Amino acid sequence: MHFAFCIACLYTADVAQTSPGTWQLIGQLGTLGMSFVLALILGFGAGFWLDSMLNTKPWLSFIGFFFGLAAAVLNVYRVLQLSNENSKSSKGSMGSKGSKGSNG
Repeated sequence: MHFAFCIACLYTADVAQTSPGTWQLIGQLGTLGMSFVLALILGFGAGFWLDSMLNTKPWLSFIGFFFGLAAAVLNVYRVLQLSNENSKSSKGSMGSKGSKGSNG
């Protein structure tokens, strides 16, 4: 039983060192697909509603769909930017630690 407890401690030690920025990124990546689809549905839905009000079918539906697509792609771009910033900051902090250790 003591051996199993030590193995569990080894696995949870790595999880405890995960930064809050990493958890934020994991959360955003987990909801990325849902937000992509939701942006498309909202854009198309708004265009479809305007089409029914203004009797312009199907033009505003297409325009709304493409606005939704643009919003979805922008959301993916923002999450990827956050991912790049997070990876650069973690590499930068590891690199500075390594250079201090090799110089001193």
